[in-house]
Amino acid sequence: MTKVTKTKAAKGTKAITGFMKGSQRAAWLLWMIASIFYAYQYILRVMPNVMLQDIMRQFSMDPVKFGQFSGVYYIGYSLIHLPVGIMLDRYGPRRVMTVCILLTVIGLFPIIFATNFVYPLIGRALIGIGSSAAILGTFKIVRIAFIEERFTRMLSLAVTIGLIGAIYGGGPVSYMCQHLNYRVVIGIFAVIGVLLAALTYWLVPELEKSRQTVQLSDIRLVFANRKVLLFCCFAGLMVGPLEGFADVWGSEFLRQVYDLEGGAANYLPSMIFIGMCFGAPILSLIAEKTGRYFGSIIGAGVVMCCVFIMLIAGKLTVNVMMIGFVLVGVCCSYQILAIYKASMYVPEHVVTLTTAVANMIIMSFGYAFHSIIGFVIRAVGASNPVQAFVYGIGIIPLGLGIGVIGFSVLACQESQARKN
Repeated sequence: MTKVTKTKAAKGTKAITGFMKGSQRAAWLLWMIASIFYAYQYILRVMPNVMLQDIMRQFSMDPVKFGQFSGVYYIGYSLIHLPVGIMLDRYGPRRVMTVCILLTVIGLFPIIFATNFVYPLIGRALIGIGSSAAILGTFKIVRIAFIEERFTRMLSLAVTIGLIGAIYGGGPVSYMCQHLNYRVVIGIFAVIGVLLAALTYWLVPELEKSRQTVQLSDIRLVFANRKVLLFCCFAGLMVGPLEGFADVWGSEFLRQVYDLEGGAANYLPSMIFIGMCFGAPILSLIAEKTGRYFGSIIGAGVVMCCVFIMLIAGKLTVNVMMIGFVLVGVCCSYQILAIYKASMYVPEHVVTLTTAVANMIIMSFGYAFHSIIGFVIRAVGASNPVQAFVYGIGIIPLGLGIGVIGFSVLACQESQARKN
């Protein structure tokens, strides 16, 4: 980055930071809007979990196609991260978030009106593209409005608010679908999205445009950082409980393997999101106070792995399962620690870019989990759905085990480097 560019970037960032700190009401309003948007996109993200049978029937999907339909959300979400991050810097959250909310609404229409499998696939990708602005907008707002020491805390609180959407994307949406046609329910959320876009445009203040631009050299700097890439890949291998199980495949797994009724099968995976509500601030506080980020991440991975091994072994009662899923949810908050830790391996001027890249890489593993689980379920065969789902969900503890081993190696390397 040239000296002139650095000066402009510093002035742009300083101007926005000054505005936000000079008007804390505006800062909190912007933070709250981003959190509500995060909750809304989470509802859309977990909807296939509740509507699995209806969607598969409407578009004549097999498990592989449904896995692709669910997973393409993460492709759109991940690939658009860098452009959205750049646009947030360039044009500010007001316009970017408004457009992205409207994209999620547009992505709902194919499920309501289309019959061909291709159109909902495109719509699901649009939902992922629009949803990326929720977390990236929150990253940016927390960075410019709060001191560095409060980054994980404020981000955790925003995630907690957002996860309320995930919770209400399970049981309550299932209840609505039982009393209304599922297309009507989707239409209701489309209207809510339009209203949220209008509120965002009218309530979020217009910030002075930042002159900070991402240079090609900055992108190369992040992607050439071996520690950042390894950190993100190992964190991605551990997203299975959240993105593979709770988001989509959890309810059907509980129906097939544990023979649970629809209400309980839809509600129980939501306990993972309830756990994340508590885990996001708690796990962040533990890591912040002890300084043991590696230990917190590794411990979370071990706990999740143990719970899922017992789950696929059929050893859990409903009550134990409920406690186990809450515990898994607490541990799923490791993602916040992983993103923050990855940003510590780069120079200050690319920290925001690194958080976007880290989240992009981690979230892209969601597509892999959905696709592999769907492929395994079809490969094992529809003649034995119980065994098919056991093998399919068995991918999750396998990924967790590899991730834990990877982080343990990185922790040992870092500890050895400190001694030398």
